[in-house]
Amino acid sequence: MNGTFRLGLFIVATLAILVVGIFLIGNKESLFKSTYQVKADFKNVAGLTDGADVRVAGLHQGSVKYIHLPNRPDGKVVVGMDLQRGTRTILKKDSIASIRSEGLIGDKYVEISFGSESAPGLKDGDTIESEPPFDISNLVKKTSDLLDNAKDAVQNLDGTASNMKSISAKIDSGSGTVGALINDKTVYQRAAAATSALDDDMEALKHNFLLRGFFKKRGYEDAEDLTKHQISRLPAGTPQTTFDYDGRAIFDKPETAKLKDKKALNEAGEYLQSNKFGLAVVVASAGMKGETDKDRVLTEARASAVRDFLAQNFRLDDTRIKTIGLGKTDGTGDEGKVEILVYPGSVEDPHAARKAAE
Repeated sequence: MNGTFRLGLFIVATLAILVVGIFLIGNKESLFKSTYQVKADFKNVAGLTDGADVRVAGLHQGSVKYIHLPNRPDGKVVVGMDLQRGTRTILKKDSIASIRSEGLIGDKYVEISFGSESAPGLKDGDTIESEPPFDISNLVKKTSDLLDNAKDAVQNLDGTASNMKSISAKIDSGSGTVGALINDKTVYQRAAAATSALDDDMEALKHNFLLRGFFKKRGYEDAEDLTKHQISRLPAGTPQTTFDYDGRAIFDKPETAKLKDKKALNEAGEYLQSNKFGLAVVVASAGMKGETDKDRVLTEARASAVRDFLAQNFRLDDTRIKTIGLGKTDGTGDEGKVEILVYPGSVEDPHAARKAAE
C-alpha cells in the first residue's frame, strides 16, 4: 500500500511538473495567446537565434519565429516574429526593429519601438524597418586601432622630447642665435640698443618736415595725443541728449580724421555752451571693413578731432568732454559714425570717480 501510494504520488508530481513546464514554455512562445506575425530585414543578425525574445518598451511581447538567409549575396536576412495582438495599438508601420543584447555579451533579443499616432497599423505578415545591430567585435577592433594610434603618438612624443633636449643643450651651451641671446649679454644689449634706436628714429621721422604732411593728412601727428582725454567705458545712466553724425558727412576721406564740414558740429557745440551738463562723450566707430588696429587708431583720432573742435570753438568746460574710439563696430556703415552723448549734471567721469575713491 505504501509503495503504491508513493508511486502514484510520484506520477502525479511528474505530471504536474510537466504541465507547468508546458505552460511556461507555451506562455513564452505565445502558444496559448492570439498572435500575429511581422518581419524585419537585417544585413547581420549579430548572433540572434530562433526563439529569442521580442520586446516592446522592454517587456516580453513575442518571440522570434524564424531566421532566413537571403537568396542572393546582396539580400538581407529575414527575421520573422510572432507578436501578441495587444501590441497592435502601439506598433505601427513606422515602428523600427533593432537587435540588442543583455549587457555586452549576453543573449540577443529584438526590441521594437512604438509607432507614431498617425501611421497605419500593422497587419499579419507586414515588414517593418530595422536598424543595424551593435557588434561587440567592431568595438574591439576600433579599440585596438585606437591603442595602436596612441602607441604611435607616444613614440612620436618620445622623439620630440629627445629633440627638445638636444635643442635645450645647444641653447645652454650658447650655440646658435637663441643661445647667444640667452647666454651672451652683449648680444642682448646690442639688440636692445638697436630696438631703442629704431623707436627714436621712427619718432623723429614722424616729426620730420618732409613726412609731417603724411600724418597731418590723417588728422593727427602723435598717437599719445589721441588717448589724452579718452575713457575706457561709458558712464552709467542714460544720456539726456545725443547727436549723431555720419562719418562721410563730417570727415574729408574714409581713412582720415580731418574734419570736412565743421558747421555740422555747431548744433552740438551750441547746446553744450548753453546748457549745464555733467559729462559729454564723443564716441567714434568704424565699419567692419579694413584692419582692426588701423580702425581703432582712426576712431580714436576722429573722436579726438571732434572734441578739439568743440573745446576750441565754444565756451564750455573742456575737462568734461571725453572721447572713446571703438574701432570696428558691427552695424556701423562703411564710412563710420560719430555720436556725442551728453549726460546730466549728476554724471561724473568714471575714471575721476574711481581715482577719488582710491
